[in-house]
Amino acid sequence: MQGADGKHWDAIVIGSGIGGMAAAAALSKVGHKVLLLEQYQTLGGLTHSFSLGGFTWDAGIHYLSGIAPGDPLRDLLDWLSDTPIEFTSMGAVYDNLHIGDAAPLALSRPFEAQERDLKDRFPDEAKAIEAWTVALREGREAINKFFPTRAMPELLGSALRWWNGRAIDRWCGRTTQEVIDEITDNPELAAVFAAQWGDHGGRPSKASFAMHALISASYLESGSWYPVSGGAAFAEHILPTITAGEGEARASSRVETLLFENERVAGVRTADGEEFRADVVISNIGARETVNHLLPADCGHQDWVDEIRSLPPSIAHFSLFLGFEGDVEDAGATRSNHWIYPTGEVDVLWTDAPDSPPPATFVSFASVKDSGHDPGPSQKHAGEMIAWSDWSTVERWADMDPGARGDEYRSFKAQVEETMFAQFQAYFPELAELVVFRNLSTPLTTRAITGHHRGAFYGLDVTPQRVLSGALQAKTPVPGLFLSGQDVVSPGIPAALFGGLLAAASVDPKAFKHLRG
Repeated sequence: MQGADGKHWDAIVIGSGIGGMAAAAALSKVGHKVLLLEQYQTLGGLTHSFSLGGFTWDAGIHYLSGIAPGDPLRDLLDWLSDTPIEFTSMGAVYDNLHIGDAAPLALSRPFEAQERDLKDRFPDEAKAIEAWTVALREGREAINKFFPTRAMPELLGSALRWWNGRAIDRWCGRTTQEVIDEITDNPELAAVFAAQWGDHGGRPSKASFAMHALISASYLESGSWYPVSGGAAFAEHILPTITAGEGEARASSRVETLLFENERVAGVRTADGEEFRADVVISNIGARETVNHLLPADCGHQDWVDEIRSLPPSIAHFSLFLGFEGDVEDAGATRSNHWIYPTGEVDVLWTDAPDSPPPATFVSFASVKDSGHDPGPSQKHAGEMIAWSDWSTVERWADMDPGARGDEYRSFKAQVEETMFAQFQAYFPELAELVVFRNLSTPLTTRAITGHHRGAFYGLDVTPQRVLSGALQAKTPVPGLFLSGQDVVSPGIPAALFGGLLAAASVDPKAFKHLRG
């Protein structure tokens, strides 16, 4: 309970991304008073929205799966929210692939429709396309059986992993590229199979295939959705659940360290020197960030700490936020997204920015997807172009304060922006004429907002090592410390939400009944 001094809580959650909000709201629902602390100025983590120049964008939402009416995750989200969040379907076509000089390929759902799309383009590859569908289904099933063990007692979890061991090894233990190579030797079809890897940030040569299947197949099964009024809807609907349970959510409250008593977590201390006490602390800031920044050096459990640190970070990215005025749909904007690989190579990052065009980008038009968007008389719309990159592109400025990076950094950003926009113009020339506002964020921006190591948008890389790691249990070996969010399950808003529920259920088993599906 909250003490008389107002500084003791049933649980403290660090980080207000969807995993943190979900963990805090779930515990609130089952009777706990929870304090949610966020280091950034806006609550919501990568679900938050921001506005510049009269336009509004989401920090990290482009499309969502698993939340069709009646889906277990949708029911779970409704339970967490004070009032249900509204979502708009993106329709049958959700992604478009632009690979090399080939004509764009529209991908539609469900599985049968996508098979027809691919067979029309690759009539001699029917067996490979059917085998890919089977692999996606079985890979997703395998990882869905594995993830709940993150919140189970060790003996039960080990038994379930053993029982499903063959499927787990086949699909979780191999890379996306290894599975593709087993199915086809057609390079263009192989590129199509791998093209959506940016949805989880795992390059085909490094990512667990099951992770690729989990996310790719989810769009085929339950469709693609976008929240009405944008990503800010998550915080607007979930945070009141916390306050209704006599909890609190605070922005601009960076946790500096965990507090310990008798070798167990007893609370947190913020950078401002405030101390809050609780017997349970849930970290939603990332597994690596938790061990690197929150744990005292002498807290023990070194084997666990070392395993977390051995897991590599995910990719970084540049985002070019675009503001349009005019009839964007007539000029080519779509509800569906666009994956662009100008050279035809898919397993690539922009490592020499801005000296050459980005080899892998993603384009999304958020306001076209949002049925609640009012473009007004000047027909204002928002879009985004992402270039998948590497931390090395900005590492030279990483240890400098933003105001001290100087003319070299400003010049670098301007060149990156121009290079990205030139590629946007090449693919969407009519839309480029409607652009009236541009703003670039870099991997340094991601690190500033999320605190993620090396600006890793998706946290830990989704390698087989990460998927199978025993270190990413919701309940850590440190008494009183729990992990939530995407590092416990997988990248993406739906999976991070599920990771938050796993953490809450590990604290209070009463939350387990809401983990069906």
